[in-house]
Amino acid sequence: MRTIEVSKVTEALKEMCFEANHYLSGDMKKALETACDREASPIGKQVLDQLKENLVIAGKDRIPICQDTGMAVVFIKIGQQVQFIGGDLEEAIHEGIRQGYVDGFLRKSVVGDPLIRENTKDNTPAVIHYSIVPGDQVSLTLAPKGFGSENMSRIFMLKPAEGIEGVKEAVLTAVKDAGPNACPPMVVGVGIGGTFEKCALMAKEALTRPVDERSSIPYIREMEEELLEKINRSGIGPGGLGGTTTALAVNINTYATHIAGLPVAINICCHVNRHALRVL
Repeated sequence: MRTIEVSKVTEALKEMCFEANHYLSGDMKKALETACDREASPIGKQVLDQLKENLVIAGKDRIPICQDTGMAVVFIKIGQQVQFIGGDLEEAIHEGIRQGYVDGFLRKSVVGDPLIRENTKDNTPAVIHYSIVPGDQVSLTLAPKGFGSENMSRIFMLKPAEGIEGVKEAVLTAVKDAGPNACPPMVVGVGIGGTFEKCALMAKEALTRPVDERSSIPYIREMEEELLEKINRSGIGPGGLGGTTTALAVNINTYATHIAGLPVAINICCHVNRHALRVL
């Protein structure tokens, strides 16, 4: 067994809060630069140039790349040969987010009760997704999720007979309904299969996959490419002001499902699609 102090988790997440909110990940930066070169609309290109300028200013002055620094979503993959010591793991995760947002002067957007709506003043609690994997390492992925795009999420409980074409139509419908509200150019995460909650989790996790990596399943990879092309022909464009770059990527995850169902979830993220990864 390998032992890991929970304080290491806290320290890593604190640093990841700074990283994810101040700097665009390498894959997203490259995708945005490529989109700027290819954008056919003068207005669309102007918007993309402004987004690139915003990234430079954020990095230079160490200010958030977006004023909505999101609700912290943490995916933690724990090697089954790991033992945590020195405290409670879940509290250590929340403490990392707390320190990151308070010490980093990041906007605190979390309310403790969804109806009473009193701000917790430190952006906790985080939303945590655990999984146990082989090995002796711990993988941490932090994805701060702003709610302009989060509010555009959709779940469709399709009939199996609707098949692939029904799935495509669901994704295109969600993107069309989102329009400018998701701050395009967007990244579209899609979960197909499982159950009501499983497809939503897959869609969320799909957003953390590098946008230059396609699915390893041939027909899913083709669907990702087809949907990206169709979305970019929608005319929504950067900032919703028209153009040929509405999305930078479509990432699809799949899972087994019941013979009577075809769940599909769409989780859209804005042009920054913030995420940071650490392995302990």
